[in-house]
Amino acid sequence: EDTIEPSWFENVEPFINKVMNELNYSGQEVSILFCNDDFIKELNAQYRNIDCATDVLSFENDEEYSDEEGDWKCVGDIIISLDTLTENATYFAENKNEELKRLLVHGLLHLNGMDHGEEHIEKGVLPQCEMLQIQENILQKLKGGKIMNKTELVAAIAEKAGLSKVDAKKALE
Repeated sequence: EDTIEPSWFENVEPFINKVMNELNYSGQEVSILFCNDDFIKELNAQYRNIDCATDVLSFENDEEYSDEEGDWKCVGDIIISLDTLTENATYFAENKNEELKRLLVHGLLHLNGMDHGEEHIEKGVLPQCEMLQIQENILQKLKGGKIMNKTELVAAIAEKAGLSKVDAKKALE
């Protein structure tokens, strides 16, 4: 509710389209919402009976429609907490851009019926289940592409942490 649409939001769609092409998911439409930990915690409690924040939630929809461009399937919604994204990036010693891509791919795989059971990505541990292996392979293929640029990251960190842009830039280094 109090999270403002990120300045880099328009860069998310081209990345999602690349992922869908890699996975041969044609004719799919997905909704993406960025939020804070308080909001995702409410959703997690309401829909999963887990009373804590998480990094990403996916809600399947599977509605279909046709228009002049063809047949479409609304696969569902991906909800990502920008607060937990930042914590994950620190834990995995990864930049926020790559962590954002991981969460987007993860959510998209869930929307297409994949599940990882009790296994989760852990620092320094290779995934064993098919979903997480596919996720990591896609991320490796698409590594280096930017959704967030450094200027946008600095501004986001400064705003979130109440820092000057100079101090936020130092925090990224």
